[in-house]
Amino acid sequence: MSGSYRFQDHYFHRAKKDHYLARAFYKLEEIQKRHRLMRRGDRVLDLGAAPGSWVQLVSGVVGPSGRVVAVDIKPMEHPFEGNVTILERDVFEDAFLEELQRDHGTFDVVLSDMAPATSGIRSADSARSSLLFERALAVAEATLRPGGHFLAKIFQGSEFHDLLVRVKQRFRQVKVVKPDASRKVSKEIYILGMELKG
Repeated sequence: MSGSYRFQDHYFHRAKKDHYLARAFYKLEEIQKRHRLMRRGDRVLDLGAAPGSWVQLVSGVVGPSGRVVAVDIKPMEHPFEGNVTILERDVFEDAFLEELQRDHGTFDVVLSDMAPATSGIRSADSARSSLLFERALAVAEATLRPGGHFLAKIFQGSEFHDLLVRVKQRFRQVKVVKPDASRKVSKEIYILGMELKG
């Protein structure tokens, strides 16, 4: 059994045992513990939310006085807490952004774990990931309150540096984060922007 297989196995089985919908739960849990980007009562937008492990964590953190709007192009069947709204939407449609602003107002935190269907061609995969990251950033810029926080996944590639610069222009504190629950061989990384400039 290879090291990477054992690693996947560990987080996969841990998620099953702990009743979480995916191992991605532990990535956000680690980032939350280190950086405290979400608090009780926050309004949080979760893009690319299916199957819903981040929603499980976020709904508990923000509590009954908070709100989670979970968005994915795929359906989410899990019965979440009453503070969760699920939207089955394509984030690239103009109507999606209009709906968010009209029906849900502003958010304290925007999260994105969106990832492309991978082809195995690293340059193509990173380019697709960058498009998803760029869209998540645009949604965050349109819906975050001043002082709000942004966290999004991106595959490292040729577009990474330019996108990091864009986040630095918009947020007061920016960190590049690779949680322990991410595979060491994986190109995925998270950019964290704290405190959106007014």
